[in-house]
Amino acid sequence: MHNEHNHHHKISLENEKRTLIVILLTLITMIAEVIYGYYTNSMALLADGYHMGCHVLALGLTYAAYILVRKYSNSNIFINGPEKIGTLAGYTSSLFLGLSGIYIIFEAVSRFINPLVIKFDEAILIAIIGLIVNSACILIMELNHKKENKKTTDYNFKAAYYHILADALTSILAILALVIGKIFTIVYLDSIIGILGGILVIKWAIGLIKNTVKILIDVKN
Repeated sequence: MHNEHNHHHKISLENEKRTLIVILLTLITMIAEVIYGYYTNSMALLADGYHMGCHVLALGLTYAAYILVRKYSNSNIFINGPEKIGTLAGYTSSLFLGLSGIYIIFEAVSRFINPLVIKFDEAILIAIIGLIVNSACILIMELNHKKENKKTTDYNFKAAYYHILADALTSILAILALVIGKIFTIVYLDSIIGILGGILVIKWAIGLIKNTVKILIDVKN
């Protein structure tokens, strides 16, 4: 029992460090994608940037939760320990994720009404850079994700991990929209991909809300 607790504590510390690295990488990429998304008039790139921004918030909550759990690990103010702080952080980030998805869809629909000329070459370059960063973040988080088992599952880290996976998928959709749009001169495809990306974000948020609520109210599996 003591060895299992030490193993779980060690995994949590490693997850905390990896989360901080991923936050910094994601934050830098998010800023670049949003700035160039406006500069190139790419809705797909903006959607990916906003999506990454939501993940920065989610990862920030994840990191803050690790600090709080560590701070109150020996405190008696929690009946069943402070571990649910991480689950609460995941639940909160999922709400912001859902709002981000709604905003992306709203922006994409507005581009149907008032389409803009897209600077495809610049947008594609930044989107590819975003995908590379997402892939690096996945590799950073993947190692510890595989180390976990059913008894030591870190739901806080798991939520952050799936946020990054969803982010990578959104980056791929953005690249496809921009490449196809450039080849066939289909400006509206960018908005369509933006809508699909928004729906994906909302779907992911709903799934995360359901999973975290079950844990928070102690629903049996």
